[in-house]
Amino acid sequence: MTAPDRRALTTSRTQSGTLRIEPVDGRRGLARFLRLPHAIYRDDPAWIAPLILERREHLSRKNPYFEHAEWRAWIARRGTRTVGRITAQVDRLHLERHRDATGFFGMIEAEDRAETFQALLDTAEQWLRAQGMRRVRGPFSFSINDESGLLVEGFETPPMVMMGHARRYYGPRVEACGYAKAMDLLAYRLTTEAEAPAALRALAARLDKRVQVRPLRRRDFAREIETLRDIFNDAWSENWGFIPFTPAEFEELGRNLRLLLDDDFIQIAEVDGRPAAMAVALPNLNEAARDLNGRLLPLGWLKLLWRLKVRFPSSGRVPLLGVRKCYQNSLLGPALAYMVIDGLAAPVRRRGIGMMELSWILETNRRMRAILEDMGASAYKRYRVYEKTL
Repeated sequence: MTAPDRRALTTSRTQSGTLRIEPVDGRRGLARFLRLPHAIYRDDPAWIAPLILERREHLSRKNPYFEHAEWRAWIARRGTRTVGRITAQVDRLHLERHRDATGFFGMIEAEDRAETFQALLDTAEQWLRAQGMRRVRGPFSFSINDESGLLVEGFETPPMVMMGHARRYYGPRVEACGYAKAMDLLAYRLTTEAEAPAALRALAARLDKRVQVRPLRRRDFAREIETLRDIFNDAWSENWGFIPFTPAEFEELGRNLRLLLDDDFIQIAEVDGRPAAMAVALPNLNEAARDLNGRLLPLGWLKLLWRLKVRFPSSGRVPLLGVRKCYQNSLLGPALAYMVIDGLAAPVRRRGIGMMELSWILETNRRMRAILEDMGASAYKRYRVYEKTL
């Protein structure tokens, strides 16, 4: 991210004051960008403040996403108040794979005013056009492998770890700026006591000699993380909007998983000795951090560690789940998906987790949706990805 021009890019006068769009530049601008959601959601009981330190790291040069992407960020100011924010990004991996001249916007938050949404989106679109993009899609923070989509259903319940939240007016405001639905992403909720239908359990039992489900082998951590990346990239490679995880991105993810997870929160299914499917469960850190207001200092980090070690969260999320392509259109496909999900059940129950979110699932992924619904899961949140021709 190169240093932008510090002058306001857009100004407009309204009855409530002059609206200015300013590039995020320096520590003060970044602090305003990061703190804005606290003002937007201050009276929303479902919102949970993200950890400021983690968000700052996500926006820093340490994020391996920026090895293959360029981005910019802006805030909207009305007088002395920050009233909106947005990012725009161009991902070379996406362009190389899809060749569709599509750029992205993300991290959009704003007051409930049409001119604020319009000015923010106009600014992001202008920058994307200058990069040669002919279409914009979002929100993504920053890629489809991060927080994706805008919440349009399920406002009443708090977001799970690494999932977004939104005000009810966000969707209509974005649509009023000329954006239309590109894809919906669903979050499913499943109790950890759920059982698959008898037919699926019987199929898994018949495969017992061919399929072995095992936890992560921590002693061989680097190789195991690469195995997870290989399965995931293969499993998702034909999905809408897919961008592969790079080795650096998955190494970063692996470092976080190593700190947070028991070995059996990661399950790998092997068919005839070859890794074929995987699933990863995360404790819901949002539940543990709910009252920290985004701050780990001075004592927030002690509270968080205590809760993770002593009073473990009662909810969790499965953010990574994949079955290799070669099995997806066979009877083995649903059996493998069930077996890795079932492999997580006992470990998460032992830790006191009673409910898991499986997210996100493409609304067009009928096969996976049918498996989850047959196990008793229900879709309780919907996130929408929008797009617009530039």
